[in-house]
Amino acid sequence: MARSVFDAPQFKDEAAAFAYVEGKLWPHGPVCPHCGTVDNATAMKGATTRQGLYKCKSKECRKPFTVRMGTIFESSHLPLRLWLQVIHLMCASKKGISARQIQRMLDCSMKTAWFLAHRIREAMADGSVEPFGSAGTAVEADETFLGINPNARRVGTPIRNMNAILTIVDRASGRARSQVIDRVDAATVAPILQINVSRKARLMTDYGLHYFRHGWLFAQHGRVNHSAHEYVKADDASVHTNTVEGTFSVFKRGMRGVYQHCSRKHLHRYLSEFDFRYSNRAKLGVDDAARADTALRGVAGKRLTYRTVSERRAGAEERLVW
Repeated sequence: MARSVFDAPQFKDEAAAFAYVEGKLWPHGPVCPHCGTVDNATAMKGATTRQGLYKCKSKECRKPFTVRMGTIFESSHLPLRLWLQVIHLMCASKKGISARQIQRMLDCSMKTAWFLAHRIREAMADGSVEPFGSAGTAVEADETFLGINPNARRVGTPIRNMNAILTIVDRASGRARSQVIDRVDAATVAPILQINVSRKARLMTDYGLHYFRHGWLFAQHGRVNHSAHEYVKADDASVHTNTVEGTFSVFKRGMRGVYQHCSRKHLHRYLSEFDFRYSNRAKLGVDDAARADTALRGVAGKRLTYRTVSERRAGAEERLVW
């Protein structure tokens, strides 16, 4: 019988889970989140001491801490081994895993499962602004639409009332970056391209005017006319946007088939999730375990907390804030 990945010690035992996370986040020894001292702490081993507790030995500090502090795990009552299980599942599921499924697996509340998944998406967010195509390679850019934009004026074609998403894919590295944009026009798209795409890159787009006006900024601007059913340039097979459209295919199948609904204010986190899995996929030599480890290394310095909306008197809603 094949051994399940969840037979690994870090998924079954809390002490092993702490040891695993500490090894990934503290490769050079415990790091005090209060004073920043590295490898100058004592492990607390009292009978009633909570798991993974250290005490800083710095004379100016002397404060207790665990590997959870300063990460998405902070202030969570969920065992660390269950966090690791959900991280692995989200990283291994090509189209995502719903909060309802996480709720059933962990036997927790829907709010816990939903908030847990959003924290992990925060860990998946890259945050890098290194330009794509710095070696003169091809970079594809295109936009897609999903859901309803609550700020739209409800005029014109239905697509104008939807949330616009701009995605850029670097063919050489296989990485993708996506973001929600307010408008699909040159004034909005051009600054994003100038930040995320090197001037040396060969930019590949469709015939959108918002690309045409600034395509000259790059080494080459290849365009395909989709309205004329042109998907690959006849005289240059490298000119196409099929790669970025492939990312849209997976993204929309996940959003419609797994998550089913997403409001605009949370859409950027779902984009981070799908970008992360695409940029760390099997074709690039990254398996499920390595992908989960990469996500785990991104948990530090990222927090999401609940805040009660004080304006509501009774039955106050709770919402996610930065």
